Amino acid sequence: MRELPQKEANLFKQILRCYENKQYKKGFKGAEQILKKFPEHGETLALKGLFYNHLDKKEEAYEFVKKGLRHDLKSHVCWHVFGLLYRSDKNYEEAMKCYSQALKIDKENLQIMRDYSLLQIHTRNYEAFADTRHQLLELRPQNRQFWIGLAIAYHMMGKPELGIKVLATYEETLKDIPTKPDYEHSEMLLYHNAMLEDTGDIQAAFDHLSTIEAHVCDPKTLKEKRAQFLLTLGRQEEAVAAYRTLIAHNPDNFAYMDGLRKSLGLDNDNLTCEEEVKVLDVFKELQKEYPRSNAAKRLPLRYATGEAFVKTADGYLRIMLRKGVPSLFVNIKILYTDKEKEQAIEKLALGYLAALDKSKCFDTAGSSIEPPTALLWTLYFLAQHFDFKRDTAQALGYINRAIEHTPTLVELHMTKGRILKHAGDLAGALDSLNEARELDLQDRFINSKCTKYMLRADKMAEAEKTVVLFARADIVDPLNDLVDMQAMWYSLEAGESHIRQGQLGRALKRFHQVEKHFVDFTEDQFDFHMYCLRKMTLRAYIALLKLEDQLRSHAYYVRATQNAVRCYVALFDKPNGEDSEEMEGMTDAEKKKFRNKQRKAELKAQKEAEEKKAQAVLEITKKGGKVDEDPEGLKYSKTEDPLGAALKFLKPLQELAAERIETHLMSFEIYIRKNKLLLALKSLLKSIKIDANNATLHEQLVRFALAVQKAGDTLKPAVKSVINKHWETLYQGKDLSGFNAQFLAKNKDLGSVPHLISAAIAVSLIHPNDKTKAEEILFAMGEDKYVSTRSLENCLLSMKTLKSLRSNRLQEFKTKAAKWYPKATAFQS
Repeated sequence: MRELPQKEANLFKQILRCYENKQYKKGFKGAEQILKKFPEHGETLALKGLFYNHLDKKEEAYEFVKKGLRHDLKSHVCWHVFGLLYRSDKNYEEAMKCYSQALKIDKENLQIMRDYSLLQIHTRNYEAFADTRHQLLELRPQNRQFWIGLAIAYHMMGKPELGIKVLATYEETLKDIPTKPDYEHSEMLLYHNAMLEDTGDIQAAFDHLSTIEAHVCDPKTLKEKRAQFLLTLGRQEEAVAAYRTLIAHNPDNFAYMDGLRKSLGLDNDNLTCEEEVKVLDVFKELQKEYPRSNAAKRLPLRYATGEAFVKTADGYLRIMLRKGVPSLFVNIKILYTDKEKEQAIEKLALGYLAALDKSKCFDTAGSSIEPPTALLWTLYFLAQHFDFKRDTAQALGYINRAIEHTPTLVELHMTKGRILKHAGDLAGALDSLNEARELDLQDRFINSKCTKYMLRADKMAEAEKTVVLFARADIVDPLNDLVDMQAMWYSLEAGESHIRQGQLGRALKRFHQVEKHFVDFTEDQFDFHMYCLRKMTLRAYIALLKLEDQLRSHAYYVRATQNAVRCYVALFDKPNGEDSEEMEGMTDAEKKKFRNKQRKAELKAQKEAEEKKAQAVLEITKKGGKVDEDPEGLKYSKTEDPLGAALKFLKPLQELAAERIETHLMSFEIYIRKNKLLLALKSLLKSIKIDANNATLHEQLVRFALAVQKAGDTLKPAVKSVINKHWETLYQGKDLSGFNAQFLAKNKDLGSVPHLISAAIAVSLIHPNDKTKAEEILFAMGEDKYVSTRSLENCLLSMKTLKSLRSNRLQEFKTKAAKWYPKATAFQS
């Protein structure tokens, strides 16, 4: 029975309004009223299910919606409701099927078509989105949103010329163009201009600016675009005038300064002597015109060379040190890619220190006395400079002097902590950060930084106590508050600490938290699909869509994925945790002793965890909070398919960050273990396209060749044929020993330690019974040419490699490494 009597029909309309106004309890009661008289009315049953969904009763929701459909299979309302239910569960494929079915029944239902189009753009099905938007426009040509929606559809399909036609046609239909600037109309016109720019017809985009100027509310964007277009069109003189106008409005905008430089024809990477003089003259003029502009003072350092650089840097450094700008080193360290500039800055800073010690001036013969803080900031700068060069002894000498000068300055203790961290003394680094934290207990940043150092030192209990100091007092579980706030730095650092402690379940739980945050970021865009069309924030909307499309390439997601894959691969390789990293290189007797000690520690930790959990459950239950049912992350560590779980984590990167080599390196690790050689080959070929000389890639190439050799005659002819086809690309016609020797010779000239380590690992794989060759390669890092890449991390990796080889020369390497990094606790026996 579909038709309701008048009274119930009116009530049904009321409950629909209740749903639209989010009055779910009231709507639920209305549905109950109808169902008392008409218990088989399908549309009311479906709506009752939808109300159940919003009242957090998921099972009942599906039960009633399906029940409603059974009673009225030809109702577009029932199918629409079913789609809404699936959409709320983010099951977009099923939701779209439901909407499609609803539209077969009611082909011109605007609301269903709107909802359908939202899912289409959310899932980036632009062609279907364009088709739906076209139908909406045909049904309601007077609706502005439908015109704009179709233009966006064509734009996102990569057909901006069609989007321009749609907007131009719509603009022609407008009878009442606002006489005064109107924000929404202005945004539409600027979006039109952005599409013209995307077609590559810059002249048309430039001409369009003149026609819309009177109706645009954003004069800054107009001026920026005009300057940009003039420069692109080669109208240099006009571009110079345009950029000077912009600089007058904001003399600290680096992009404006760069635009002016390029407009003057000075945009080469390697300037001639004449061009360099011209550039510096331009900046001198800007410095006189805008004496407070930091950009005008800083940018000349990029372009000046030789004596001109020394003179420019001298003036800049003196001003900043005199003012006491803490970010001075951060601002100029980009210049250190040029060794001559780095040496010049070091010479200047050391000269200032000597002069300040002697005469309290920046010059030994100077007459103007500098403020006492000038010495402090010079010491601070030099400490950061030598830390950047990884000269720990000098860096510590300067920072300790600075601390003696002003022991209450937080930045000094933080910098000392950073120096000690880079030197490998994590305990000392933590002590320094804690001193910094205690100097300013109201500073959340210092508190968070100290927590990070605690996690790196694997002081988990201390980190948890410290990080919650800034949590709200009424929060039941302060640590969970960090998850709600999407504090990904904490999840990542805690997860990596858990890996070091062998707690893979806990680690995976943290990395899945990061993954959940990125899912939420993706889902959060859903509300903007309709909002941006309504509010006409079109340029920001397009930027949002483009951002979301490459969001998973963010460093945090890549880092979480790398760690999660590492954990899942470890679970696959050693499902019972046998022969963990700490046991590498141990004898059987030592392993037995270690396992017994580990077992006792686990039992003790388990008991403590159970007591802690019981106490937490009691407290949380009292406060009405939610209890964490799986604090150990067992649902991750006990998975039956760790490689499948790793692949699920990696899939978004394969789709959205295929340009990153890390994506394909991780893919290889999974596919080679799944024995899917063609997919492993595909990963290698993609990695080669990105960086053929990558250190990790070389090791993977060797492992792939060995896997193919091991498979031998068991390989299917079709698989063997594809591999043979690409063999030359992979190994340049050499056998594995020759391939590795070529790689080693090439990278010896580059002085790269990571490549040395990779070659050593490759040799150990090719010649598993002869570890002397691998040892010789690793010990070569003691040569002078490897000094620049002989980082602490690379030394630790070399030590780990020697452990895995069960090398007798491990202690010898530790002794050498301890000389290179005397503060590093890892090399102290």
